[in-house]
Amino acid sequence: MPVENFIVSARKYRPATFETVVGQQHITNTLKNAIKNNQLAQAFLFCGPRGVGKTTCARILAKTINCQNLQPNGEACGTCDSCRSFMNGNSFNIHELDAASNNSVDDIRSLIDQVRIPPQAARYKVYIIDEVHMLSQAAFNAFLKTLEEPPNYAIFILATTEKHKILPTILSRCQIFDFNRIRVEDMAAHLASIAQKEKVNYEPDGLHIIAQKADGGLRDALSMFDQIVSFSGANVTYSSVINNLNILDYDYYFNVTDSLLAGDSAKTLLLFDEILGKGFDGAHFISGLSEHLRNLLVGKDTSTLKLLEVSENIRNRYLQQSQAAPVSFLLSALNIANQCDLNYKLSKNQRLQVELALLKMCHLPAMFSAANVSLPEGEVKKKPDTPAIAAPPASKPAEANTVNIVSETPVGYNTVKPQPAANPLVNTPQPETSRPVAQAQTATPPPADKPKVFIPNLHSPSTSIKIPSLNNLSALDDVAVEEEDPYLKGDDKESFTQEQFLHYWNLYGERVKAEGKKILATIFTGKPAMLNPVLYEVVVETKVQEASLRDERPFLLNYLRSNLKNFELDITTRIDEVQANRKPYGAKEIFQYMAAKNPQLVELKNKLNLEID
Repeated sequence: MPVENFIVSARKYRPATFETVVGQQHITNTLKNAIKNNQLAQAFLFCGPRGVGKTTCARILAKTINCQNLQPNGEACGTCDSCRSFMNGNSFNIHELDAASNNSVDDIRSLIDQVRIPPQAARYKVYIIDEVHMLSQAAFNAFLKTLEEPPNYAIFILATTEKHKILPTILSRCQIFDFNRIRVEDMAAHLASIAQKEKVNYEPDGLHIIAQKADGGLRDALSMFDQIVSFSGANVTYSSVINNLNILDYDYYFNVTDSLLAGDSAKTLLLFDEILGKGFDGAHFISGLSEHLRNLLVGKDTSTLKLLEVSENIRNRYLQQSQAAPVSFLLSALNIANQCDLNYKLSKNQRLQVELALLKMCHLPAMFSAANVSLPEGEVKKKPDTPAIAAPPASKPAEANTVNIVSETPVGYNTVKPQPAANPLVNTPQPETSRPVAQAQTATPPPADKPKVFIPNLHSPSTSIKIPSLNNLSALDDVAVEEEDPYLKGDDKESFTQEQFLHYWNLYGERVKAEGKKILATIFTGKPAMLNPVLYEVVVETKVQEASLRDERPFLLNYLRSNLKNFELDITTRIDEVQANRKPYGAKEIFQYMAAKNPQLVELKNKLNLEID
């Protein structure tokens, strides 16, 4: 009895129609519609990763467009002369060229010469060029003209795994079809159908592992399937797959994760040592652990479950463990594993690198517990906010009615004194003609039957406030605390002349000079312009002067308003850019220009008692 030659599954079950192509429905539907509507392009480019059906679709397309008995669904009949000659490999109208080994200009010229010959007993002459990116630059240039203006019976189908290496001039002359990586579910289902046809026993988990290992390429999956069938004696099980394909068992990752969540560093290190003893290296383990943690993170939300490309049994295990793993732990562990993966190849002691990462992960639950994070809930809790009102200790009731405030009083020119009023605890500033530099302000001691209350300075970084208990707020009902206001309040609206305003303006300027505020002193060398009886405009030349006057404005207005007895008086500031940019003329303008740049000139002028003519 003769022994039949074995045919690998990748060839034996190679799709012969568009319907049997796995995972590329978006491309097969487009091609079938183009054939039925007679809207075929003259050049196609099929690109995508290896083993996804590029060359297979090119052959199906070449067979279908020359079929003499085209089916209503757009498929070839498979029985006509053209289809039979194609399946027998002796068709004169379909030519395949491997550009990896025929990439010279002479090979392309030979192809161009063949294009001139019309098809025999068929409608189209099809040229399939595989691995077209391997053509040389000169071969691409020789191919351009024919590709752009081929005879109406010539169709070119180019296939490549590296589209970026093809010239843009070639891409612009083709209809481009991008093939997808085949999904794990589609690949596992296709392997199951082949196993049933070959009468091979299988476990769904084993086929899923093969599909995941293939990384989107069906040809790779079929090659591994044949290998497992030979190894296991037509019994594809989960254990036979992981043993033959050198794949680390899911159980190890689930056990390691349980040890990490329990903080059991000893058990974790022993499991890692067992994994190394089975021949797996640390890089393979840490990469798989990162994928495992990612799957746990994906499994925590029902909307992302579709991202778990595993079998149903493994999916249920992921869902179960994800409930015990909080998001905070998974994110932190993923970050640690990623850093370990990046540093692994550069490390001289690679095993220690992985063990250190595992020890860090083991201590994550303890860290979260110390931060009041409840692990079983699987959520990151926020740190407890500091309460706005803190209850004082019961052992110190005397402090419940006391507000202690450490405050710094801003430096000013008007001495602030407490004003006797109905409430002695409120400090109201009063106008003063003398303006010494302000010192630390001390409030008048309150009566013995009243709680101590001081006005806080909210701008001080060292403010420390103890808020009284809510139970004792009744003791503070008659205490009113007002915010500090730098401007004096008054009802006086007496009229004044411009000469009176300039008199006090100059007096204030003399005090500014005496206090050594040189930049501010240059402003008082000029005269403000009166816009209306109670509004004056000060013109400055630089933004520095404007900022200096803005800081001094509250004290200046308090001084002028209290002395002129008009609290509607106001001052505005304007930068005169024209005056600042033009060249000064005259002795006075030149002096002001120089003093703005060097305020020490004003001090020199006053010491020498100089006059400007």
